[in-house]
Amino acid sequence: MTVTTQDQRRGVLDVAAIVAIAAAVLVAFATPPEATQGNVARLFNIHVPSILVAYLCFGLTLIGGTAYLVTRRLRFDHLAVAAAEVGVVFTGLTMLVGMIWAKPIWGVYWTWSARLILTAVMFFGYLGYLALRRAIDDPIARARRAAVFGIISIGIIPIVHFSVLWWRDVHQPPTLLRPDEMQIDGPLLAAFLAGLVASTLVAAALIVRRYRLAAREAELDSLLASADVPVAGDAVTAPTLDGAP
Repeated sequence: MTVTTQDQRRGVLDVAAIVAIAAAVLVAFATPPEATQGNVARLFNIHVPSILVAYLCFGLTLIGGTAYLVTRRLRFDHLAVAAAEVGVVFTGLTMLVGMIWAKPIWGVYWTWSARLILTAVMFFGYLGYLALRRAIDDPIARARRAAVFGIISIGIIPIVHFSVLWWRDVHQPPTLLRPDEMQIDGPLLAAFLAGLVASTLVAAALIVRRYRLAAREAELDSLLASADVPVAGDAVTAPTLDGAP
């Protein structure tokens, strides 16, 4: 067994992600507490980077799906599904951390805020994207229909992001991607950027691994579709009585 250049690159990416996580944790606890929310506001360094990375992943799903429809190359479909799965994971992480943050600040884990509801819609929408893929056996039909689904689903992202501006409720307005100006002090910004870099590297490492798995799954499907490849169980025959024809 030999180590390929691709394996080495994946290993470097994995190590970079681990180092970035450690650095982000150190920077987050080295910064002073937030003026109004105290130490609980440190969850900002996980909560916001997670949703931004989820946006990025779903954008890659859009790119992969569009590229597949144009080129009909399954490698772009592999990218789309890999990014979608990682995006769902980071969206779920966003919701979980947000609920933990909400309890001491709002007094409840969940409230019917427009941002929360729309984020949940996005989460279950991309779960539907993954469910659609599971429901279709033919790889070509699966890639085509999933590509259309992924292109349509991207429309939820600007609605989620600007929901706190369009429907003012208990959720605070955006701190970073604001139409006017960014509202965060330097040390807290450094901690956020460290968390964003770490989250991005973790997502990249996961996407690379999932892309490789999708490619292997496609190779396996192709082999199983071939008439020349034996299938498990072919060597098993029905039992017969001694001397029976």
